[in-house]
Amino acid sequence: MNLEFSEEARAIGDQARRFLEKRDCRERARAALSGEAEPDVELWREMVAFGWIGSFIPEEYGGNGAGYEALCVIAEEIGRSLAPVPFASNILAGEIILRSGTQEQKSYWLPKIASGEMIGTLALHEAPGRISADAITLRYENGRLTGRKCPVPDGAQADFAVVVARDPDGSIVPVLAFFDETVTRTRQPTIDDSRAQAELHFDGTPGERLGSGGSGAWAELVAALDRAAVILAFEEVGGAQACLDLAVEYAKTRHAFGRPIGANQAIKHKLANVYVAVELARSNAMMGALGLLSEQGDLAVAAATARVSAIQAFIMASSESIQTHGGIGFTWEADTNLFYRRANALALGLGTESYWKERLVSGLEQRHLA
Repeated sequence: MNLEFSEEARAIGDQARRFLEKRDCRERARAALSGEAEPDVELWREMVAFGWIGSFIPEEYGGNGAGYEALCVIAEEIGRSLAPVPFASNILAGEIILRSGTQEQKSYWLPKIASGEMIGTLALHEAPGRISADAITLRYENGRLTGRKCPVPDGAQADFAVVVARDPDGSIVPVLAFFDETVTRTRQPTIDDSRAQAELHFDGTPGERLGSGGSGAWAELVAALDRAAVILAFEEVGGAQACLDLAVEYAKTRHAFGRPIGANQAIKHKLANVYVAVELARSNAMMGALGLLSEQGDLAVAAATARVSAIQAFIMASSESIQTHGGIGFTWEADTNLFYRRANALALGLGTESYWKERLVSGLEQRHLA
């Protein structure tokens, strides 16, 4: 079993790393956190120009057809660089349209996503708690949406959303909706404001039902979350690796009592444990990518495994990087606090760790019974 990306995908990853390093994304994220900068439109447009945003979109809908391999390596570099862009949310919205939309909907929406003309997101949550169809109360009736969604990832800068609603019959329906004057957006402060979240109020907002209808809408949505979980796992792996690199470099150069602090066994063991966690998360993410590429096997189990291990690795790596840096690690000037913020924000962005653990256990039980 080959757990390496193709040469073409690795070349895209190298390009992404060089580009994002030149753009000094950590300083851009710090500026966004301090309220000194609006969403980085310029950076987003440059990424669009490279064709990264349309990687998963077929050429017939305006994408470049590079596929999931390219998407995974780009996500990893975004995580490594801390780029403050609505990458994951936009990909998830496009993925749902690609998998569930009608031919007309795909032809209209996907080219706009690929070209960067519009940014999308998924409006799913209505309150804190696990992802569940029972928690959906927002109404879709007579072609209009009424209700509240919060938090909506990147909802403060998105142009449209796939809104998960409930119709008069009580069925779950995904609805495509522009953010017009009937939508009230309130920015929600979070631990990582470089990825602006929002509370959305829909007051008779016009919306178009996604797809041709049917009873499998929730199952299709969950399947889309599985695919998005793999992409997000790569972003978290990239962030975790960056944290480890920061800690190792500091441990080599920071001297105490006449020698580098990395010479102390306590630091060595700490960073060795982080290395194991990061490599485990990377392996699990690669298994998830293999499921995406082959569309065979149990993607749900692979995605849940990747998501859980990536959450744990990124939080662990960011925490231990702060500890390795000592007192300076907690300061505003240090990059370590930026990664810690991003790690905790991503851990909640697509369902919590406990939700994905439940998905993993359920999937393993079903596999055993089969």
